[in-house]
Amino acid sequence: MTDEPASAPQPVLPPKPAARQGKVSLRQYLKLFQRDILSAQPAHLYRAWMAEMRTPFFRSFLCNEPDLVHRVLRGSARDFPKSERIRMGLKPLLRDSVFITNGDMWEHQRRIIDPAFEGGRLREVFTAMWASGVAAVERLSGVADGTPHEIEAETSHVAMDVIFRTMFSMPIEHEIAQAAFDGFRAHQAAHPVANLAAILPFPKWFPSIHSKKTRETAKAIRALIGQLAEMRAAEIAAGTAPDDLATKIMTTPDPETGKVFETGEMVDQVAIFFLAGHETSAAALAWSLYLLATHPDWQEKLAAEAEEVLGEDAPPFQVMSKLKLSRAVFREAMRLYPPVPMFVREAACPMHFRGRKVNKGAQIIVSPWHLHRHERIWDNPDAFDPGRWETENGKAGLRDAFVPFSEGPRVCPGAAFAMAEGPLLLSMFLRAFRFDPVAGEVPMPVAHLTVRSEHGIKLKLTPRT
Repeated sequence: MTDEPASAPQPVLPPKPAARQGKVSLRQYLKLFQRDILSAQPAHLYRAWMAEMRTPFFRSFLCNEPDLVHRVLRGSARDFPKSERIRMGLKPLLRDSVFITNGDMWEHQRRIIDPAFEGGRLREVFTAMWASGVAAVERLSGVADGTPHEIEAETSHVAMDVIFRTMFSMPIEHEIAQAAFDGFRAHQAAHPVANLAAILPFPKWFPSIHSKKTRETAKAIRALIGQLAEMRAAEIAAGTAPDDLATKIMTTPDPETGKVFETGEMVDQVAIFFLAGHETSAAALAWSLYLLATHPDWQEKLAAEAEEVLGEDAPPFQVMSKLKLSRAVFREAMRLYPPVPMFVREAACPMHFRGRKVNKGAQIIVSPWHLHRHERIWDNPDAFDPGRWETENGKAGLRDAFVPFSEGPRVCPGAAFAMAEGPLLLSMFLRAFRFDPVAGEVPMPVAHLTVRSEHGIKLKLTPRT
């Protein structure tokens, strides 16, 4: 018998897929990759500053060293253009979207799109975000009975509602909005963005093949978006268009050419706003709720903050500066589960990385999944610790190794919107409900369209009042 005090139980780390151990053949790697990008990668990527992959067809360089990451992401977009294979993989839905274009076309698109997301625009659409949160809390009230509930479906719903309200001034209950929402869910199931063509540059002669369902769902979505764009164009012509994001984008001329988006071009851009904006917010919000359910101390801190800060009516935009804990939790969730696990670029000309020759056309990969959990950058990298952002290590990581929205010239135009939307909705949910984990349900992250749970995320909800 001993007088030694019992040691405190170690906190359970958030779920993380096991990394691949040892080397595998290219054929084995491709098979693993098709099942899940994350678990197909070797364990040493969580410590390596750079890794090179060689095949008979190409060389691929994964970059983790902060200076190298900044060189790729912050450098000229023409030096590191988006991969052509990504374009081919996403073409059925996105066509010539800003997400996958390069060169003159991309620069023209950003000159029109960026003003819609600058300055006071976020302040102007804040009430629409609040309205989406109010509607979501009302929907969740109907299932807050303490039984297991699929939370990813709910975060997808509210994230798409935010898109429709801020972009087209309509709630998701509108028949076109609901049809588009259903269409995107069907398209995700038919064709996840994270596929082999998006990460491995097969030879140029290799055909890009899309399933019949992928083509059909993409066509249906584009037709619905086309209806919205045509309706808005008519309202603009009649002088009755609401002052929302769609109107701003469709009426902003390129300052260099004077051209505005035609209806077909607008469909391309709206498609990526819906796809990327909806998926990013939905995934990050779902993981945030799971992490809070498994860390009740942090959940109660956020609930108290929300109760103190939020009023019953739509608060002024300045309230966002007071949701500090909610912002820290949302940021930590995106560190652990970055919505987009890998950014894929190409080298436009020969160069050298860490003393190694990089040929023109080589695949350049920046992996937020590995960078955000890098063992040589972060203290306790696999732990959920929102308080880290107030430490010197966390501040250095935020500056050097936190890129959920990319950075530099190709940073996501809606990054500031997402960082307002996520903490606001999180606070509204936590003020209304208590979230608890379901015994035996541990969601395992996999990379498909974004980093989602392989079998969804089930939580128990109960009202706080």
